[in-house]
Amino acid sequence: MRTRVLPRTQLRAGLLLAVTLTACGRTMNSSLTGTSPSAVPDVFECVKNQLKALGYSQTSIDAEANRIAAKKYDETVRRPDTQFRRMVDRLEIEIAPGAEGAVTTLEVTARTFAELTTQRGPTEQQERTSVQADSAAQAVVQQCGR
Repeated sequence: MRTRVLPRTQLRAGLLLAVTLTACGRTMNSSLTGTSPSAVPDVFECVKNQLKALGYSQTSIDAEANRIAAKKYDETVRRPDTQFRRMVDRLEIEIAPGAEGAVTTLEVTARTFAELTTQRGPTEQQERTSVQADSAAQAVVQQCGR
């Protein structure tokens, strides 16, 4: 059996590739969880009101499963890419009754996307969650999760 020794440049390239893949494998979502002594419908209504106060527009609502999704555009970000249009912050909120209905659980997931204009139309690429989306998620949990 022959052992093959890789040249230093190939070894470095392999190591760099492994580090890059590890870094890219990280999750790009920010999740927060809170609890509330209030009933599920009260927390659901609080979340809807809080989203309006934060400037988010509701994109979907599932009243039976107690889920809400909302988005907010950030037109202030500029990039030297002709396809770049704007940033989009998205919040996904799920409200669930706790064990024996004693405590309501509130889970908020924040995500940020770069909206690009391509030949196929608008395309979104997920990026690290923005500070604004993180703070909006925290505000929802603080106001409605107590």
